[in-house]
Amino acid sequence: MFRVISLNANGIRAAARKGFFEWMARQDADVVCIQETKAQEHQLTDDCFRPAGYHCYYEDAVKKGYSGTAIYTRHEPRKVVRGWGVSEFDDEGRYLEVQLGRISVVSLYLPSGSSGDVRQEAKYRFLDGFTPYLQKLRRRRSEYILCGDWNIAHKKIDIRNWRSNQKNSGFLPEERAWMDDLFGPQRYVDAFRVVNEEPDQYTWWSNRGRAWDNNVGWRLDYQVVTPGLKDKVIRTDIYKDERFSDHAPLTMDYDFVHGS
Repeated sequence: MFRVISLNANGIRAAARKGFFEWMARQDADVVCIQETKAQEHQLTDDCFRPAGYHCYYEDAVKKGYSGTAIYTRHEPRKVVRGWGVSEFDDEGRYLEVQLGRISVVSLYLPSGSSGDVRQEAKYRFLDGFTPYLQKLRRRRSEYILCGDWNIAHKKIDIRNWRSNQKNSGFLPEERAWMDDLFGPQRYVDAFRVVNEEPDQYTWWSNRGRAWDNNVGWRLDYQVVTPGLKDKVIRTDIYKDERFSDHAPLTMDYDFVHGS
């Protein structure tokens, strides 16, 4: 079994204070992907940010306190890839990849457009540029697991209040059409939906109102896999017993043994 966990931490130091690393130590994960670290690596001096038994990699944004990704892996990577080749987004630390041989894992943080038109246009630029990059990944011999906060709820089942959000970033028709293409012609697979087709399965809740208490959420966090892993998905879990962030950790188990 190969276990992968993904979490948008909304500040890795804040998540640490809320007990994330204690929880992580009990999960026996092969790889843990973090998004929105909101820290520079030199600021992460506590031992918890170097979990025992893991190789640790951080990809910081140039801007302090903003964005950033991380990966903890039990298996020493053959190669670590930082960024996907577009400086606008690589400077924001949105892409970190570890190549582990027959499988590669990415921690990915897509831009949000919720703050206004300028950031929405940046999000569209990311989507337009990322499509050919995803096509390039498909041509490699390694299978891929792209973990992270994609900042798009794909279908009506993936958002509680879909009617009132059709004009809001994260559920715009253009964004959802991009996901249709990703899981259609591009042949990538939404691993979660392979094993869980239930409604009300969310990974993010607004801090406004009582969204968490009432499960008024969005499913923004995905593990997107290449077609060869579709039949390897065993089980999934969205962990909600504790709150480390405004997102919940997404765990996926794959019928895959590293090194075999």
